[in-house]
Amino acid sequence: MDKYLIRKPQNLPLDPGLREKISSYHPNNHDEIRRCYLGKGPCQPPYDYPVSYFSGKPRRFRAKWCVTRNWLEYSIAKDAAFCFYCYLFGQYVGKQGGGDAFVMKGFKLWNQLVKLDSHVGGVNSAHNQAVKKSEDLLKEKQHIQSVLVKQSNQDKAEYRVQLNAIVDCIRFLLCRGLAFRGHDESQGSSDKGNFLELLQFLGDHNESINEVLQNTWKNCKLTHHDIQKDIVNAIERETSKVIIEDLGNGFFSILVDESRDISVKEQMALVIRYVNKKGIIIERFLGILHVASTTAWSLKCAIECLLCEHNLSLLRLRGQGYDAASNMQGDINGLKTFILKENKSTFYVHCFAHQLQLTLVAVAKNHIKVIVVGGFCKRRDALRDAQFAKIKEDLEKGVRRSGQGLNQETNLKRPSDTHIVNAMDLVKVSKQRLQVMRDDEWISLLTGVSSFCATHDIPILNMDEIFVVSGRLRRNTQQNTNLHHYLVELFYTVIDMQLQELNNRFSEVNTDLLLCMACLNPSNSFVAFDKEKLIHLAKFYPSDFPGTNILALDSQLQNFIFDMRNNDLFLELQGVSELAEKLVSTRKHETYPLVYLLVKLTLTLPVATATVERNQWMNDCLVVYIEKDVACSIDNETIMQRFQNMKTHRRQL
Repeated sequence: MDKYLIRKPQNLPLDPGLREKISSYHPNNHDEIRRCYLGKGPCQPPYDYPVSYFSGKPRRFRAKWCVTRNWLEYSIAKDAAFCFYCYLFGQYVGKQGGGDAFVMKGFKLWNQLVKLDSHVGGVNSAHNQAVKKSEDLLKEKQHIQSVLVKQSNQDKAEYRVQLNAIVDCIRFLLCRGLAFRGHDESQGSSDKGNFLELLQFLGDHNESINEVLQNTWKNCKLTHHDIQKDIVNAIERETSKVIIEDLGNGFFSILVDESRDISVKEQMALVIRYVNKKGIIIERFLGILHVASTTAWSLKCAIECLLCEHNLSLLRLRGQGYDAASNMQGDINGLKTFILKENKSTFYVHCFAHQLQLTLVAVAKNHIKVIVVGGFCKRRDALRDAQFAKIKEDLEKGVRRSGQGLNQETNLKRPSDTHIVNAMDLVKVSKQRLQVMRDDEWISLLTGVSSFCATHDIPILNMDEIFVVSGRLRRNTQQNTNLHHYLVELFYTVIDMQLQELNNRFSEVNTDLLLCMACLNPSNSFVAFDKEKLIHLAKFYPSDFPGTNILALDSQLQNFIFDMRNNDLFLELQGVSELAEKLVSTRKHETYPLVYLLVKLTLTLPVATATVERNQWMNDCLVVYIEKDVACSIDNETIMQRFQNMKTHRRQL
């Protein structure tokens, strides 16, 4: 046993260059491992394939080679091609058709494309025999177990009824986020858990299902926890498959959050954001996985692994959304920076409301004399009570007016309720206002504070006296006046720190990017439209808009705005998302493909962070529960077929 590898199917490496030989696993697990790989399919990741030189000429792997060769795989780790089926069932027969070059070492001769076809060989070649064995493995009727155990048509029909009922119960529980297991799952227990009780309830109200459940052999009831997990995994796989098919070949953004669960394990959740074929902006939960380390590089590797599992690539990424942790958005070693190094078009824009909040938090943390009242519940309640009493007194004296919307406690609006242009303008105004306050408004502030102190019988400090430092004085401590302390050490310092935080968090590039995107807003007959800014926006995405496309975009934008302003169907639109849907429904996206590309890039870029708080079981349950609309669209037959193909020792449908 010690000489064999022991690894769970869900933890098998996807990259063919990192796989071990099938023979290195325990013989009892060979078919299960093969079925797992067959369920995932060949590894064909979209990638910026590196260039190699042959006789001075540049050559590289091409994604189009996979279109007519469904057996071909590519390894990012080794920059080499492999044969999917020969890995699963190859006999390692030396140099026939390339030998183990397509199984273990990898094929790298990009200038000798003919060898890819010679690897396939004739009808009875080792490659075609491996393909035939792979097909037979997924045909349970031809499997040796099916030959030895003959099932009557009635047995098959009853098995289908039983499996279909169990799939229905599991789907019901998953889509409602309900727990499966109970404390006592014995036959006579009253606390079997939701799954067994729901199955029993279904049988009690359906005679045909009840008859099958009662007559099924004790060891074939399909109620074991491992069976439940396999069915949940089958549902999750089909759900993820529908999501990836909906994305198609389009680009997308990612929203990532990492958190520690109740078992003190770090988990990373990933959501993808894209525009579907109907022009609708979609956010889909792709998965959650355990990460041993939360360093930026570890998170990047985990993201790439999860994307690769779904044949997605960082090259199709057009936006990033994270929280404000340094390992996420750090400018030197942050996750954002590592991804930007591979793809210059993966812009990162943090949530506006959160950014504004963080500018205040940063100053409060870095200056010991700054107190944030709202950060402490008791202080906030005390301030609220005092303000309520003051308002009540002013209303009774007639000093303050009452009316709808007056005298209310206010807060920042949510990002979705704040227009981009207004938000960026307010940030700009805030910077200017802080600078004016620093230069000219110390005297007015001091006068206002003195007036407040006089009104509330608070002693007023003499600014020319020496500032008294609390605590024990140290030797050679420089003594300063109250004026110097409050003006220089507090007033100037806090404003300078606040300006620095605003400049750091609202960079010129992001501001420019968002202001350009706002020019696509269709509100008020496209009043925000600006052709030059939209052309500038296209230049942020050089891989999507090469030089020739920029010229074509200029012409399309001129026709586009004239068409939009003279078309009644586009007059009442509110927001870029409505514009995208209307362009698709009227097929205008085909008339102005480059303009529509700008619209999709604008919608794909996330401007708010994802907030999601361990294993394969948790991942499967979360994907199905969160994406229940997709999961509910998948028929039971598809799920049952995937469940059947996951393992060998199962009855025939």
